[in-house]
Amino acid sequence: NQMLAMMNERYQNNKALPFLGKFKLNYLLKPLKKEYPFLKNSDSSSLQVVNEFLTQSWKNFFQDKTGQIGKPRFHSRKYLKKSYTGKSTIRITCKRYLKIPKLGYVKTSKNGVLQNTKIKRYTVLLEPTGKYYLSLQVEISEPEKYSLTDKQVGIDVGVADLAILSNGLKYPSFDSSYFEKKAKVWQRKYARRRHLAKLLVLQNKNKRVLCPRSLESFANWQKAQKSKAKYQAKAANQR
Repeated sequence: NQMLAMMNERYQNNKALPFLGKFKLNYLLKPLKKEYPFLKNSDSSSLQVVNEFLTQSWKNFFQDKTGQIGKPRFHSRKYLKKSYTGKSTIRITCKRYLKIPKLGYVKTSKNGVLQNTKIKRYTVLLEPTGKYYLSLQVEISEPEKYSLTDKQVGIDVGVADLAILSNGLKYPSFDSSYFEKKAKVWQRKYARRRHLAKLLVLQNKNKRVLCPRSLESFANWQKAQKSKAKYQAKAANQR
């Protein structure tokens, strides 16, 4: 947001000034970290990736001839996706562990699928269920090509059965009504608790309380949101 505000002001003052690329924006990170010390807690490569995304969004805006792509907008804390992306500073220490900057060692699966690969980027994502996921963009050698079997099979997607193959094999359908029912129950609880929390926040604001409460200070609707997301994720995973 600080970089975007600076570029907007620069563009408004003089539109003839040269465009700032990602490398020039990276030079501004050092004085920005002195002004905002909390930026030092994050991986430095993730801040560079943000500058790269910002530069690309400006290029898309200037190169667009259809008028459908607008100017880059500021990110909001309320609707921001809880994730960040870093560059290839992640290291493979052994078959089961990855060393992520600022986070330390993370245990992975046992199969050693990341051996003999080059990690280009990584993304750490926090789901609404409270679980963390690590996505990796890797460069691998050319995969092994399988030989054709010259056999064919037909697939019929049905209602009583999930799928029926032409060779007689059947895949039974799944029943996720239990998880969907639970998700609807917690959806109602979440909506009701969030509505009551909003009313209490407005009440404190109207009474001009010395220390007014914010919406994030109420934990009941946040617990309901996590329970709702948990059952929705179970139904989605089963599907």
